[in-house]
Amino acid sequence: MKQEIISMLKVSWPIMAIILAMVVIIRVAYFRNHKKKVSLLNEIMLLLFVAYILMLFQLVTYENNGFNGVNLIPFKEILRYDFGTKEFTRQVIGNIILFIPFGFFITYYANIKNIGSAFFTTVAASIVIETVQYFIGRSFDIDDIILNVVGGIIGFLLFVALDAIKKHLPALFQKDIIYVILSILLLVFILLNIFGVISF
Repeated sequence: MKQEIISMLKVSWPIMAIILAMVVIIRVAYFRNHKKKVSLLNEIMLLLFVAYILMLFQLVTYENNGFNGVNLIPFKEILRYDFGTKEFTRQVIGNIILFIPFGFFITYYANIKNIGSAFFTTVAASIVIETVQYFIGRSFDIDDIILNVVGGIIGFLLFVALDAIKKHLPALFQKDIIYVILSILLLVFILLNIFGVISF
């Protein structure tokens, strides 16, 4: 999967760079014209969310999972892969991981407070993606929706857990700047891993 992400980034980095630059320019113009206080954490989260959506778009339209058509039978495709194999990791674990950031970001931006809202939001987004995939010659797979929802719920629970932990930390560790630094370090770490500079 790492090689696929690298290949995708080599193709899509120009459009991602342009869109992210446009977001930054628009946000700077907005704050200049409205004289509002800037939250660096919110702005970094926005850029990460936009970057994630762009990568999600590229991933779901770029690679082919080898199945074309419609699958409305739950777990049919999931059970096709032997546990622990490369295909299982790519198709099952990969679809879960793909939507963990979605659950995290929608909880942050939509201020979601309950698992039901996270569930229905993730279902709606996943149905849209699967429908678009069907119309571009790929597949509509109920199993992908199930796995995406699992990822979205994990993302929601992760946000809730981190938010609860944050409230019990000393005042210093509740400051936004700490999370700005951690976000940047995490992003750098992920990029270094993708491009093979470090491995884990």
